[in-house]
Amino acid sequence: MKYFKKLVGERIYLSPRNLEDVEKYTEWMNDFNITDYTGRSHQIMTIEAEKKYLEEKIDAEATFSIVDSQEDKLIGTIGLEDINHFRRTAELGIFIGDKDYREKGYGTEAIRLILDYGFNYLNLNNIKLDLMEFNERALACYKKCGFKEYGRRRKCRFINGKYYDVIEMDILSEEFKGSYIKNKNIS
Repeated sequence: MKYFKKLVGERIYLSPRNLEDVEKYTEWMNDFNITDYTGRSHQIMTIEAEKKYLEEKIDAEATFSIVDSQEDKLIGTIGLEDINHFRRTAELGIFIGDKDYREKGYGTEAIRLILDYGFNYLNLNNIKLDLMEFNERALACYKKCGFKEYGRRRKCRFINGKYYDVIEMDILSEEFKGSYIKNKNIS
């Protein structure tokens, strides 16, 4: 696949999504190790359905593939969705699909890159996310990136025979610290 280095970090870069990756995304979206954490295990994703989704989102202003810099290998996806430029808000979505890259800081790096982009290039003020209460790995990552819990929707997601809470978190532009995009032209 051909990837483009839009947002470059230390070990990864974020590239516009590529329709040629549809099979890999379809594989990931049918993996309980991913979908249990995203709340989508009840869905069956076909190649046609994933292709349609990618085609609809391909021109979104802040949806990216996460790519290992050394190997130019697709490892996951991240995006700012539901961007509202009037209210200066967006919602973050991310997953590391390649199991060999989980719990190694790649998600944290990708989040910092997209927060830098969202706050310093898209002029957003508030970025939110939702996560399942049992996703302790993601909770620790989001806190490390500066997100704060502001709410909890109780017992609203049904997964594998049990109801779970959804934790709601956000971060404000004034709370975001650091500069993570390495290929910026202006410091």
